[in-house]
Amino acid sequence: MTERRTWSQSDSMIPSRFIRPARRFMQLEAASGLVLIGAAVVALLWANLPFGESYEKFWETRLLIELGPIDLSESLRDVVNDALMTLFFFVVGLEIKRETRLGDLSDRSAAAGPAIAAVGGMVVPALIYFALNSSGDAARGWGIPMATDIAFALGVVALLGNRIPPRARLFLLAVAIVDDIGAIAVIAIFYTDDLSFGWLAVAVALFVVVYMAKHRNVRAMSFYWIIGTMVWFAVFQSGVHATLAGVALGFLTPTHPFYGAREYNEKARATVGSYGNEEQSVMEREHVDHEVLELANITRESVSPLTRLEEGLHPWTSFMIVPLFALANAGVRFVGIDIGAALKDPITIGVALGLVLGKIVGITLAMYLAVRSGVARLPIGSTWSHIRGLAVLGGIGFTVSLFVTGLAFDDPAMADLAKIGIFAGSAIAGVTGYLLLRKVPVPDER
Repeated sequence: MTERRTWSQSDSMIPSRFIRPARRFMQLEAASGLVLIGAAVVALLWANLPFGESYEKFWETRLLIELGPIDLSESLRDVVNDALMTLFFFVVGLEIKRETRLGDLSDRSAAAGPAIAAVGGMVVPALIYFALNSSGDAARGWGIPMATDIAFALGVVALLGNRIPPRARLFLLAVAIVDDIGAIAVIAIFYTDDLSFGWLAVAVALFVVVYMAKHRNVRAMSFYWIIGTMVWFAVFQSGVHATLAGVALGFLTPTHPFYGAREYNEKARATVGSYGNEEQSVMEREHVDHEVLELANITRESVSPLTRLEEGLHPWTSFMIVPLFALANAGVRFVGIDIGAALKDPITIGVALGLVLGKIVGITLAMYLAVRSGVARLPIGSTWSHIRGLAVLGGIGFTVSLFVTGLAFDDPAMADLAKIGIFAGSAIAGVTGYLLLRKVPVPDER
């Protein structure tokens, strides 16, 4: 009861059109974090048990797709990373658009704090890594410690209950969203090789088709799924990472419904009045049934496409696709690896230090400068102790960090070192952040 009252009193300061989907999003992410941990543990066990060789053999199994001129041969891991993760990044695109149009990031004054803090939390970790790995192939890993895993971070926050003010939770969510924007930009700009401008032009033309169809009020989801699949294939062939197609399509999704509340209410009243009359002829009854079907369509179209898609896809990406990604990528085989030497390697240290030290220094320092300069303010009900604790939790980098690792390193040995750094840094950040926030007094409900 206490936590419910805390939320409701603070909600009056936050637009209901944002707080409800944001709260559902945070609850879903917190729950999915447990599934994600389970998938990572299974991957590590699978890779290190006596039959551990089967882990790589299974995920490197080739899948051949031949459809007319289309001839694709990809490993099962590539199918997960390049195809299924496109849906994950599509949902990320939807979340970013919701946040920038309806959430805290739509208000410049409210967005300044999380945005500046997120930039600091990306730049400082990258600099720490690069300071330790400034040359050779290892230098390509500078983008790995920049990411924050929303599911894990919000999962830790959920364990703390009402110790974290609602606005502080939204601050962490906004920081993670801006962090995602930065990660997407890094992937697009720095981890894209061998561009095919022909296929890129095809992708751009298909994006224009989607844009024009949206403004012509084309409502059939089947049309957008077909065009979206074509967009994915064109981006995949262009050399740009295919998952960015999902982000771009998410940005193009409308945030407003096709029908307004007045039209829905008028239709609902007329239909309900007719439906309640039992003394009707067969012809009148068929007419009413037609009205009810039309009302069902209007009801569906009275919810924005962004909300419908996010509500429909988010559980699938959180509980199936992202855990499957962890299962396919988190299996580091420690047999034959000198753990002592690995923990001393600059790649491992750079990633771990970037996540732990880089995040707390970058986020806290950037937020402090923003507040001191008057550009931003602390979240309502929050103290600097909250900001420091949340900054440490920002060092839980898992899903996107593993994703960038796969793009940065072709050498499996270097990738394994980076993964060890991700595991170590994320674990330290999670435990330390929890303990720091656990010591913060429970905020006064008033």
